[in-house]
Amino acid sequence: MFDLLMNGLAIVFAPKMFLLIVFAVFLGTIFGALPGVSATMAVTLGIPFTYKMDPVSAIAFLVAIYCASITGGGMTAILFKIPGVPSSAPTTYDGYPMAQRGEAGKALGVQLICSAIGGMFSALCMLLLSPQLTQAALSFGPSELFAISFMGLSILTSLEAGNICRTIISGLIGLLLACIGLDPLLGVPRLTFGTRFLTSGFEMIPVMIGFFAVTEVLKQTQKRDKLNAVGGSAKVTTKMPSLLELLSVKWTILRCSILGTVIGILPGAGATIAAFLCYSTEQKLSKHPEKFGTGCIDGIAAPETGNNAATGGSMVPLLSLGIPGGNAAAVMMSALVLKGVIMGPMLLIKQPAFLGATFASMFVSNIVMVFAAIVIAKIFVQILKIPYSILGPTIIMMATIGAFATKNNSVDVVLMAISGLAGFVFVTCKLNSSAMILGLVLGLIVEGNLRRAYIMIMGDTLLEATVNILKRPVTGVIILVCIVVLLSPVVKPLLRKKAAAK
Repeated sequence: MFDLLMNGLAIVFAPKMFLLIVFAVFLGTIFGALPGVSATMAVTLGIPFTYKMDPVSAIAFLVAIYCASITGGGMTAILFKIPGVPSSAPTTYDGYPMAQRGEAGKALGVQLICSAIGGMFSALCMLLLSPQLTQAALSFGPSELFAISFMGLSILTSLEAGNICRTIISGLIGLLLACIGLDPLLGVPRLTFGTRFLTSGFEMIPVMIGFFAVTEVLKQTQKRDKLNAVGGSAKVTTKMPSLLELLSVKWTILRCSILGTVIGILPGAGATIAAFLCYSTEQKLSKHPEKFGTGCIDGIAAPETGNNAATGGSMVPLLSLGIPGGNAAAVMMSALVLKGVIMGPMLLIKQPAFLGATFASMFVSNIVMVFAAIVIAKIFVQILKIPYSILGPTIIMMATIGAFATKNNSVDVVLMAISGLAGFVFVTCKLNSSAMILGLVLGLIVEGNLRRAYIMIMGDTLLEATVNILKRPVTGVIILVCIVVLLSPVVKPLLRKKAAAK
């Protein structure tokens, strides 16, 4: 193991390779911060730079872009309420309110430190436990993946404690929208109303940009005083959190590092589910859950640690078994296959340098990323001083470019505009946009895994199949936790009223 580590560090710290890693980190951070450029797209855009590299250097370079893009997505989520990547959506819940209070610097500092810790923790787990963790992940079937995805939906009852009914309705609307398009198992169109534009369903990134960015611009421009600078006259700087503030979220960082790594290992789960699940879990475990959504550092630490921890986790099945843990890992696998690398269990036996180079690249990238992101964030923070009469249209322009860049399709721009107007109606009707996005993001994943679980138990009645699925230990425990989490915000007030009546 020591030799493996030394070989990896020797590859990464070779002068030419180290400069490429630094370049990859800056590139990935900028790509991640741009609306509409997902982590997968960032890795795809980095592939042309690897054409002249050997396979080991290529994976180190692409991994650096992948890690940095996840972190870059959190910057625009905090400053402009625009998730640069889908996994940064939960960061907007507390990051943006902190930026509005003039604490953008602290929010960015917490995000960068937690992202780096989560990424380095998962890289260490990948190096030490790769084969063992892979075998554990392979024991998870569709029923376990459904239970984990459903746990992400359990956050619905806690997103807005005083407005549970409307929040659940918003989540159900998101689940309904996720059903539009091709059936995930049968491949037949549904709820498309005969329109070919709806065959592929609602593209996630344009909808998220519309609901978060366009809606926020419409909200801000309603108020005349908001047409001045968002940050006001206060000086906004990028600063690291104090040691005391970091210690206050130490358990949050530890729990989310572990949870994010485990979720990342599960094939098809990825950083988005990890971010939502970590946010939900920490809100439930918090002594002050009412602070979540108002601008607390726990609400930034949880998703940013979780989604960065998932990056290392997603590389575990890729390197050990040739099974990509997420879309970005699948793109990396394609790039390596083009270079003649055969992914699978024999890869680490015949070419252990791949594991060492991947670990060293992730570890070094997460350290370099902090310094690179500080430089980039200082530029982004200054944008908050621009009057909103200029900043608002600029955000709309960036959002339009981001929506179009998803598929180079003008339909996505129209979808973004409609989503923005729908988001404004949501706000006016006091519905919850975040709940709707959560339902849309997790809808297909939950449905697909649930249906696969039932198909695997053929010949039984629906009731017997359900019982057999819930008999699986992991599935049963997670579903039980989900039920408790979903019902607790409703049951607790009733119990308090009963206790007060006595």
